[in-house]
Amino acid sequence: MVRFPFSAIVGQDEMKLALLIAAVDRAIGGVMVFGDRGTGKSTAARALAALLPPIAVVEGCRFGCAPGEEGSCPDPCHSTKSRKQPVPFVDLPLGATEDRVLGALDLERALRLGEKAYEPGLLAKAHRGFLYVDEINLLEDHLVDLLLDVAASRENVVEREGLSVRHRASFVLIGSGNPEEGELRPQLLDRFGLSVEVRTPDDIDQRVAIMERCAAFEQDPAAFAERWAADDRKVLNQIARGQKAIATLEVPRAVLEDAARLSSAVGADGLRGELTLMRAARALAALKGAKAVARKHLLAVAPMALRHRLRRDVLDETGSTARIERASEELFG
Repeated sequence: MVRFPFSAIVGQDEMKLALLIAAVDRAIGGVMVFGDRGTGKSTAARALAALLPPIAVVEGCRFGCAPGEEGSCPDPCHSTKSRKQPVPFVDLPLGATEDRVLGALDLERALRLGEKAYEPGLLAKAHRGFLYVDEINLLEDHLVDLLLDVAASRENVVEREGLSVRHRASFVLIGSGNPEEGELRPQLLDRFGLSVEVRTPDDIDQRVAIMERCAAFEQDPAAFAERWAADDRKVLNQIARGQKAIATLEVPRAVLEDAARLSSAVGADGLRGELTLMRAARALAALKGAKAVARKHLLAVAPMALRHRLRRDVLDETGSTARIERASEELFG
């Protein structure tokens, strides 16, 4: 199936940058996208997953183990052969049960053979890829909490029905939602690394460009994808360089102090703000090919790293993004 090219998405630069940062450093903790319906939230996430090169998987393994990880999952995957498969992109429906998400007892095998066996859930299918939850603000809170815990630990533990199973579950969690349909609890929202806001574009030229590209894609998806293939390859090379460079990039103490001062100035809850600022600034510097992390990288990612962590101030009705920009101006000029 041909996906809409990532490079062909018009506008929504902050959302695309947040997704690229999360692709470079999975430790960021996922991306929460708030915005109007029909603004390309799921299209961008799917396009990024389709853009990435296929991954190597141990042949016959249901848990997506990479070569070299054989035997580290509940399956006896000791094959020396491997196969290539697309980067997983798993949709989590709002009506999903906990068993469907975590995995559960394989009832068919239990009834037919009298054996206790584990049937992998959506978390296992998303390993080494993306887990996308549309309208996450309508998902039951205990499921959101569970997803965030697994996304942070990169491991899924199931203890139920006589089963004791542990397997890797490393994925980029992407949530999207419309604030008009209900807010995500602050405690849960804080667990997302980055938060971005998307709006319906006001620029007429952008709106026309969106219609033209959608029409061209619908008419001939393969030809449209080929037209944007060179631009997508540039993005892919940028991600690959970023992933390689981030291991050697250190964040100077001066930049860490800037992160702490900014987080304190805007009243961010907890210490996740500083940690995310540090990681996101480092990932952005790696994406840009910089030799060192600088204040400009920190300020570029500050709104998406902090806007969802601010305490509400009854005396200041200014939006969170404006508060961060004002604090940045006061601190750094």
